[in-house]
Amino acid sequence: MTMRVVQVNCVIDAERRGPEALLAAWPTMAAIASATERAGATVTVLQASHAPAEFRRDDVTYRFIPEPRLRRGPGAGILPWRLAAAVRREAPDIVHFNGLDFPFHARAVCDLGVPVLMQDHASRVEGRIGRFRRWGHGKVRAAAFTSRAQAEPFVRHGHLPRDIPVVAIPECSSDFTPGDRDEARRETGVFGAPALLWVGHLDPNKDPLTIVKAVRKALDALPGLQLWCAFVGTDLLPEVEALLREDEELAAHVHLLGRVTRDRVQALCRACDIFVSASRREGSGYALIEALACGVTPVVTDIPAFRALTEDSVGALVAAGDADAFAAAIIAIARQLHQGSRARVLGYFQRNLAFDVVGARLMQAYTALAHTAMPT
Repeated sequence: MTMRVVQVNCVIDAERRGPEALLAAWPTMAAIASATERAGATVTVLQASHAPAEFRRDDVTYRFIPEPRLRRGPGAGILPWRLAAAVRREAPDIVHFNGLDFPFHARAVCDLGVPVLMQDHASRVEGRIGRFRRWGHGKVRAAAFTSRAQAEPFVRHGHLPRDIPVVAIPECSSDFTPGDRDEARRETGVFGAPALLWVGHLDPNKDPLTIVKAVRKALDALPGLQLWCAFVGTDLLPEVEALLREDEELAAHVHLLGRVTRDRVQALCRACDIFVSASRREGSGYALIEALACGVTPVVTDIPAFRALTEDSVGALVAAGDADAFAAAIIAIARQLHQGSRARVLGYFQRNLAFDVVGARLMQAYTALAHTAMPT
C-alpha cells in the first residue's frame, strides 16, 4: 500500500498571493512535495492561506486552507483545531510538519495519533516561544535538520523531546543548472580571475564585512579577483560602502548588485568560479545549495549546516569572522580550480543534494517512522 503523507505549511504569505503565484514564489515547497511523490508516497500539501483553493500538480494535491475570521488581520492563518481537522480528513500515515515555530498547531496535529516528522526551517532557540514548544512538541515523533548538530540546543532546552530521533535531511534543494559559463558572463557582465559570488542579506549574521576584508587581503596573490554581491537586506550597507570609499583599489574589485531576480541569481552562479559565505548561522543555506547546483566551488564558514551540505568533500570550510583564513582559503581554492572543477562539484550535488535525493531520504525517514511503535 502506498504511504499517505501530508506536508503541512503554516507560514502565511504576507503578500497575499494566489495559489499559483505562491507556488511560483516558493518553488521549493512544490519541488519537495513532487520529489517525495516520485519517491513513492501519495502526497497532499496543506497550506495556510488567505483564501481557499484546491488543485493537483505533478500528482500532488494542494489544499489552501483559510481561517475566515482572521483573513483580514495581520496574523491571518488557519487555527490549530481547523488544521487538525484538515489533517484528519486526509487520513495520512505520516505528517511532515514544516517549522518549529507553530507549537499549538503541532500539538493539535500530534493529538490525532498520527506520527509527525517535524522539519526545521532556520528556527531559533531564543525567545519566549520556547515555553510553548515544550508542550506543543512533546508528542512529535522525529525531527529533521540539515545537520543533526542543529537539533542539540532544541533538545537541551526542552523544545524537542529528549529522546527524539533526529535525521539529517536538508530542508530544500535547487533546480538551478550549470549552463554555459562564458555565455553567463556575457549575459551578466561578470568578469574576474577568479570571480567570487556572495548572496544574502547585508546583516551581521551573513557578515559581508569579513568577505570584503578577505578580498582585500587576497588581492596581492590574486590581482584579477572580482567579488560580485547580490543582496536584499541593507543593514550593513553603510559599513560596506565606507570600506570601499576608504580603499579605491578594493572598490575596483567589489561590485554591489543589490536585489536581483531568481533567474539572475542562477546566471550569476553560472558566471562565477567561487561561492563565498561568512554566515554565522544557517538553517540550511539556499544560496550555497544553488551555487553547488551550478557547479560553483564553495568557500564558506565552518558551521553545522554548511558542514552537512559540503561534507568536507567540496571547497573549503573557514572559521566564522576570520578574514585572514577566508583570504587564504580563497587563494588556495583559486589555485586549484581547473577545467573539471565544475563537473566535480556538480557530481557531488547530484549525488547528495538533488531534489530526488532529498525526496528519497524523506521517504526513508517516513518509512522508518511509520514502523516505529507509538509511545505508551
